[in-house]
Amino acid sequence: MTIEAPLSRYKKQNLIIVIAALFGFGIWFYYDSHYDKNFIEKHTVVDEQGQKQPNSTLLFNQKAPPFMFVLGAGVAVYFFAVRNKKVIADDTGLTVGGKTIAYNAIEKIDKTFFDRKGFFVITYKDSQGQSRELKLSDRTYDNLATVLDHLVAKIS
Repeated sequence: MTIEAPLSRYKKQNLIIVIAALFGFGIWFYYDSHYDKNFIEKHTVVDEQGQKQPNSTLLFNQKAPPFMFVLGAGVAVYFFAVRNKKVIADDTGLTVGGKTIAYNAIEKIDKTFFDRKGFFVITYKDSQGQSRELKLSDRTYDNLATVLDHLVAKIS
C-alpha cells in the first residue's frame, strides 16, 4: 500500500501570493518612478546648485523594481521546482525528495508536537551509519497524519 503526502495547499498558495506581491509591487514602483509625473514632482528636491535631485522615496522606487522582478522570478522557479514534491510511504520505506529511508533504519519517531504544532521528527541511520533527523510538517505536506500512522504501524 502506498500513501502519498503532496506539497500542502498552504505552501503553494503562500508561494503564489509572494510571487504576485513581488511582481505587483515591482510594477507599481516602476510606474510611480517613471510615469507618474505627480509622484516624481512630489519626490524631487532642488539642491543648493539648483539641480533637481530625487529624494529617498523616488530613488527607492527607481532602484527596487529590478530586484523585485528577479526575486519574484526566483520564487517562481522555486515554486515550479517543488510543486510536485511529495512524501511517499510504501512497502519499502519512506521517500522524501527522492531519498528513501528504509523502515528498519528508523530509530524513533517523535510525534510530541504533531497534534499542537503539526510536525514530527524521524530519527534514522543513514547509509554511513550516522544518526540523522528529518522533520516533516503539515504546513509543508498535506495528509501527514496518514503517513505518520503508517510509519508507526510499520516500525512497531
